[in-house]
Amino acid sequence: MRRTFLPGFFTGCLLLVSVLLAGCGGGGGGGEGATTGDSNAPAPGNSTNAAPTVSGTPGSTVIVGQAYSFQPAAADADGDRLSFTVANLPSWASFNTETGRITGTPTAAQVGSYANITISVSDGTASATLGPFSITVNAVGAGGGSATLSWTPPTENSDGSALTNLAGYEVHYGQNRDSLDQTVRLDNPSLTSYLVENLSSGTWYFAVVAVNSAGTTSPLSNTASKTVS
Repeated sequence: MRRTFLPGFFTGCLLLVSVLLAGCGGGGGGGEGATTGDSNAPAPGNSTNAAPTVSGTPGSTVIVGQAYSFQPAAADADGDRLSFTVANLPSWASFNTETGRITGTPTAAQVGSYANITISVSDGTASATLGPFSITVNAVGAGGGSATLSWTPPTENSDGSALTNLAGYEVHYGQNRDSLDQTVRLDNPSLTSYLVENLSSGTWYFAVVAVNSAGTTSPLSNTASKTVS
């Protein structure tokens, strides 16, 4: 069994929410309602609502017993609160209406293809849709190859402060370097390696991200590859 190493992993690149919000304003309150009384605010009925956007590439396959996870990227130019809905969600999966995230671990009884899945996001006035897409559940043993990934846990946040709330990792892999469409969530921050099994023949690509307790993820690590014969 060949061990695939991911050198140079995560040095100071886990972004905390406080970093992402830097420069968004401060002092004198803030938050929702901070624009109350703004003389430059548009008059009621004269504003134009911008429709939200949603994007992402859902993983197309998952193996029995492995965790599936997909988080779409959604945005709204007006800063409106967004809500999510899903159609044709597989019976083995769960859906978060606040984030649009699909998660689940299928069993052997759920092998098969689940088609016409769509995720919709709404700002209360307008909406956008991602999909339709399909997720195929493959039986264990559908592929005989494996790869062991190893990494060095991150110790710092992007601002140089000590990382104290590491929650785990996500392993992303697939047969297209630019679309790692399979994800395994590892809710154990002490892990430094993971065995990916049931790989079919061909070249596979792998990368890992760190996840903190707030759900914020680091950028992808460097991409490693292995050819399964």
